[in-house]
Amino acid sequence: MKVVLFCGGKGVRLRQSGSDVPKPMVQIGSRPIIWHVMKYYAHFGHKDFILCLGYKASAFKKYFLHYDETITNNFALSGGKSVELFSHDIKDWRITFVDTGVNSNLGQRLRAVREHVKDEEMFLANYSDGVTDLNLNTMVDQFRRSTGTGAFMCARPQQSFHTVRFDGTDRVAAIEPFADSEMWINAGYFIFRQGIFEVLHEGEELVHEPFSRLIKAGKLMAHRHQGFWAPMDTFKDRLALEAMHSEGRAKWEVWK
Repeated sequence: MKVVLFCGGKGVRLRQSGSDVPKPMVQIGSRPIIWHVMKYYAHFGHKDFILCLGYKASAFKKYFLHYDETITNNFALSGGKSVELFSHDIKDWRITFVDTGVNSNLGQRLRAVREHVKDEEMFLANYSDGVTDLNLNTMVDQFRRSTGTGAFMCARPQQSFHTVRFDGTDRVAAIEPFADSEMWINAGYFIFRQGIFEVLHEGEELVHEPFSRLIKAGKLMAHRHQGFWAPMDTFKDRLALEAMHSEGRAKWEVWK
């Protein structure tokens, strides 16, 4: 299946680090986080990518046009110039670069690439700044057996603050970590059938009006993932992911 990746946002909160690099291009280890997301999909056999570009689109184009496979692959160097790679990263990937507007929302970006997925019975879509160890095949099989139009992975919230429960007055009944609550949040990793374009109208945000219509029609599915998932919304998130990677605890590297 084709994989649509939303990578046009500005990532303002992450730029507290002083960097003006687009959020999906911020590195975790020796590769940008969008590479980690793409590597995840490629591991499950989905290697035809459509990048919905916006903010600093040229950064993505330059990176992949001048991609250096020697960074993450073993190789032999002969005569100081001739490189013999022992393995490859993106040799069998197909990447389509589409400028979907600097200020577009997710719904507008998805509509902008409709032509590129028109022949797909189902296609995948995702944010480009969150990683997981989800068994994608399990989720795809679950959705394929359903009559749903769309599905997404939901996960436990990662925030460190606490929720408060009351006893019916102003008296506190309990305080508990947000991550231990019964709440689930949208974590991306979408799967869509072509019907998504029938409920996604011009200018609408993807998870607002269109998803509301799918809910009313009983056509929106969710896969509850109890395993690892982590977004990279802030500089703190980026440091946590970098630490996991450098310490050999990168659970999202399912390809290893």
